[in-house]
Amino acid sequence: MSNVIYLSPNFPSNHWNFCRQLKNNGMNVLGIGDAPYDELTPELKDSLNEYYKVSSLENYDEVFKAVAFFSFKYGKIDWLETNNEYWLERDAKLREDFNIRSGFFPKDMENVKFKSKMKANYLKAGIPVARYHLVDNIENCRKFIEMVGYPIVAKPDNGVGANDTYKIKNNEDLLHFFEIKPDLPYIMEEYIFGEVQTYDAIINSKGEPIFENGNVTVANLMETVSENKNSCFYERSLLPEDLLDAGRRTVKAFGVKSRFVHFEFFRLNRDQHIGKKNDIVALEVNMRPPGGIAPTMMNYASGSDVYEVWADMVAFDKTDRGCTRHEVCAFASRRDGLTFRLMPEEVREKYDLLEEGRVEEALSGAMANYMFVANFKTEDEARAFMVDVLT
Repeated sequence: MSNVIYLSPNFPSNHWNFCRQLKNNGMNVLGIGDAPYDELTPELKDSLNEYYKVSSLENYDEVFKAVAFFSFKYGKIDWLETNNEYWLERDAKLREDFNIRSGFFPKDMENVKFKSKMKANYLKAGIPVARYHLVDNIENCRKFIEMVGYPIVAKPDNGVGANDTYKIKNNEDLLHFFEIKPDLPYIMEEYIFGEVQTYDAIINSKGEPIFENGNVTVANLMETVSENKNSCFYERSLLPEDLLDAGRRTVKAFGVKSRFVHFEFFRLNRDQHIGKKNDIVALEVNMRPPGGIAPTMMNYASGSDVYEVWADMVAFDKTDRGCTRHEVCAFASRRDGLTFRLMPEEVREKYDLLEEGRVEEALSGAMANYMFVANFKTEDEARAFMVDVLT
């Protein structure tokens, strides 16, 4: 029986499904987290063979001791994962320290965590990237802006999601950015006018996709976070050929193996120096599943079970569970404090909702506060639903 350690199995709350499917595949599933055991859901408890509580997952020594305990009790650890962007570097360090050969090591982190380093591999894949400047001083930033023009985007070079990201539209904004920016390495990029579309896939040990899907962010995620806006996106199990091609080339360029990935691209909505309208342009790679409820939405859109597909990849390096339908699963989430034309009960009456309720607090920055989820036959229908819910 293979031993799999899953860190933070209780957050995000849907990740217990990864553990359940691992156990269903005959794996010995060992959880490490900072939540008391009594606070774990019954579903998660049933999905774990054993759970080790630490006072904080930020404390490397404690987590190291937890892995050492499991290693001593059960033998060699075959797999260690969180499927969470925040812990990628922690996972890599633990794999190196315990010689777990199933994923990234610290030496791999620069190319998959630093936005400036990602660009070389995107270019290797033949996908254009935005011009950029690593933020140093305001004079050099002004020279960069003279070349590309306003607006520009500034974000942490090694960051998660759209946190601490700024859209800078003029010199006044630039001065304000230098006054308030966190003490972190920042990258400054020209602004790309386009819609974010993703290639999401589960990749086997040969670097081959065994499941492919993707989402379209209708609302700009950066502005959702920075301007406290509503949030909406949809999952689709049928991807355009040019996006499939870009995603597969990116998998090869980054040498991805044995992972769930979430690659972000722009589809240009106007001609720019970087390409023509509708062209695909690189944004960034994320070496984990899409966030929040998105994996469950992938299931709704495809009729498959991505939690099972991922666990099949871990256990068997393949799966026989593919798409059984091709629909569009839409997510529309309202920000607290705003008013809307339709009351929640009116949304329920008008649409056959799959999910409704509060977004987890830790995810609400990017995904707003109160969500409605429904399936549709077409992308146009999904977009109409979003307009209905969020106006």
